[in-house]
Amino acid sequence: MQTNKTTESSIEEKVENAENKEKITEKLNIFNKLRYKEIKENDISDIIEELRMELLESDVSLEVTDKILEDLKTNLIGNKVSRSEDLEQLIKKSLKKSLNEILQYNKIDSNLVDNIKKSPKPFIIVFFGVNGVGKTTTIAKFVYLLKKNGLNVIIAAADTFRAAAQEQLAVHAKKLEVPLVKGKYGGDPASVAYDAIQSAKSRGIDVVLIDTAGRMNTDKDLTEELKRIIRIAKPNFRILVLDSLAGNDALEQARYFEDAVGYDAVILTKVDADAKGGIVLSLAYELKKPVIYLGIGQDYENLISFDPSWFLDRLFS
Repeated sequence: MQTNKTTESSIEEKVENAENKEKITEKLNIFNKLRYKEIKENDISDIIEELRMELLESDVSLEVTDKILEDLKTNLIGNKVSRSEDLEQLIKKSLKKSLNEILQYNKIDSNLVDNIKKSPKPFIIVFFGVNGVGKTTTIAKFVYLLKKNGLNVIIAAADTFRAAAQEQLAVHAKKLEVPLVKGKYGGDPASVAYDAIQSAKSRGIDVVLIDTAGRMNTDKDLTEELKRIIRIAKPNFRILVLDSLAGNDALEQARYFEDAVGYDAVILTKVDADAKGGIVLSLAYELKKPVIYLGIGQDYENLISFDPSWFLDRLFS
């Protein structure tokens, strides 16, 4: 009899404990409902639209903006957040983190100047881009950067279609005290590049920088010339120069040059002219191409390494 009473008592105790646990769980659920809320699409739709406008105004392409914000919505909807938390700040923080991951993923692992120093000489770099992006000035800035790092340079003025381009490079070369190889107006650009490379080899020069004629996607002849320069020069690195003020046109140029000849990285110019530079994000997200330097003024020292944190602060300012 005693054993039966003990068993009954034990069962009653277990039932009571289970009921207590259930009551505690109910209280916790009520507390959590009061303290936390689940993010629903309606909660964030207005903020998402504000962010859409911010990204578009910063020259991030419409297609890339839509993709990024759809990913953001997918990551946020259904999550539980504290009711006291500022939802707008939470979303912006989440977006910033997501964008930083995109930029870091497409970042060049090592410094280009360090790579040049470690590589066999001469190290050959071809620059291309459409007219008006600041390609000639960018090459001059790059010469200054390389010289500052103890490297000697020769420039190939392979834009034989514009006399002004060769004249501009000649002025920069004189100021920077570096040799320049030129060709006749209308001459063979690939021959200019070849001569500069041979000169570099015979004179023990570290780096050959090759300027090319600016071209648009409708300019088939110039595109074929660019392909020929690359076949003959066999560059170690290809740099596309884009104007940060060109907006979505810059993305179209990037697509075109990628299809035509391919490139390793981008230098973005005129960033000082109030441009948010959203093209950086479009390049990283859509084409998986990194921006390595930014042009922030006309002086030779106004070429800075691209920093994702700096860019994101500027984008959200």
